[in-house]
Amino acid sequence: MRLSLAAGAVALVGLVLLGAAGPAYRLGLPLGSAFSIVRWADYVALGGAAASLAVVFWSRRNARPGPAVVAGLGVVLGVLTAAAGYGWLRQAQAAPALHDVTTDLENPPTFEALAASRPAGSNPLTRSREVDQLQRQYYADLAPATLTEPTRLVFERARMVAENQGWVIAMSNPDAGRLEATDTTAWFGFTDDIVVRLTPWGTGTRVDVRSVSRYGTTDTGTNARRIRRFFTALQAP
Repeated sequence: MRLSLAAGAVALVGLVLLGAAGPAYRLGLPLGSAFSIVRWADYVALGGAAASLAVVFWSRRNARPGPAVVAGLGVVLGVLTAAAGYGWLRQAQAAPALHDVTTDLENPPTFEALAASRPAGSNPLTRSREVDQLQRQYYADLAPATLTEPTRLVFERARMVAENQGWVIAMSNPDAGRLEATDTTAWFGFTDDIVVRLTPWGTGTRVDVRSVSRYGTTDTGTNARRIRRFFTALQAP
């Protein structure tokens, strides 16, 4: 039993390391170092899974079902932890060097209230030709949403969706069809700024969204996923 508990403890250490990467970054650890913690969490978790698997075989050979069950839990814990960390790292590495994503490349929605309150050192809000080219390459599916309802009704729904998704509303102007908000990621605590722009479009409404990370050259794909989630909820029946 001691061997199975020890092997499972190694897998548990991997889980603790993985969970600590985000809080460590929030406390001031450089982002590269936080990524290194995630990698080490994967190594430790896989080591715990391998050790637990060895204990499973040893326990079954010696007809000791109790330790085999405990070691089996260590295998599951280690594999799941490593898979979660590896998946997140792959997602971060595969994401383009983009921190600013919009549904309108020709006339991106601009920030007003948040432009004045962003902390010193934040990414600039001006977009370059290179940024537009990267977005066309990686997020060609991002486009404005067109709804059949009038602008005022769509605005109220957009605000409700934003609040339901945990955004903190910084500015809400239904007359101008503009909404600005911030959203903070749960694990690493990255804060992103968002602007939603509504435009009368025939008898309906066109909705554009722009999501910008305050820091870093890449957002690990977060801004594009945020816009897709917002549109999915906004267009839900």
